[in-house]
Amino acid sequence: MTTLTRFAPSPTGRLHLGHAYSALFAEQQARQADGRLLVRMEDIDTTRCRPEFDHAIIEDLEWLGLSYEPNIRRQSQHMDDYAGALATLHDMDLLYSCFCTRSDIRQEIDAAGYAPHDIPSGPDGPLYPGTCRNLSPSEQQDREDAGDSFALRLDMSAAIKVGGPLHWTDRAQGQMTAEPELFGDVVLARKDTPTSYHLAVSLDDHLQGITLVTRGEDLFAATHVHRLIQALLGLDTPEYRHHRLLTDENGKRFAKRDKAQTLAELRNQGESPDEIRRTLGFEP
Repeated sequence: MTTLTRFAPSPTGRLHLGHAYSALFAEQQARQADGRLLVRMEDIDTTRCRPEFDHAIIEDLEWLGLSYEPNIRRQSQHMDDYAGALATLHDMDLLYSCFCTRSDIRQEIDAAGYAPHDIPSGPDGPLYPGTCRNLSPSEQQDREDAGDSFALRLDMSAAIKVGGPLHWTDRAQGQMTAEPELFGDVVLARKDTPTSYHLAVSLDDHLQGITLVTRGEDLFAATHVHRLIQALLGLDTPEYRHHRLLTDENGKRFAKRDKAQTLAELRNQGESPDEIRRTLGFEP
């Protein structure tokens, strides 16, 4: 089987060194296996993603000399795929509409009387307490028809019963037992955003034939949820390799929100692609 990896940035800003490391790591894994690298634009966030950033990312990758396949998948062009997956999960009675705001959820947790250190939490923060889980289908539909904002949540307990015991393989850490319950009833779509990261990447990796997912270790826990989605939808399960996160001299990870120095800025300062590769630990 040909190894197929992918680099999947979100076009919400220019690429920085952390992105470059992730892209070069994926390229390296493909090259070592005589495989191929795909690029995917994860542009489902229509409030932050911009065409100019999409073009800039391609410009940066070409300047860096990244070797990848020319067919780029853009999630915004495949919303029907995600709608179909949601319809399948809905028909399995695994989704429900949640109308709670963050404030509602916080109040519900506070009303339960947990001590601060006992609040049920997962990798994404406090777990959703299930306030809307028992709303009848007619109640959910009435509120949707009334125009209320809502999120589509996965009924985690029911989904695990359907999915059964699951495992996945990380090339650095070996076989892992999937524990999606760590996330509680995760959001798979919202009224104004018809898919979530969890759903979109799980389906995209299958449709693109990805055999090895490379990404930062900050997304390691998310793989538990992705493995469950794969089982529920009958998707292929790739292998995984989670790499280290790049940090600055203060130990803080590079991030767009912190205005990390971009590749474009380094290029304008006279840095060459070979110098960037060497700095990040890759052969030119």
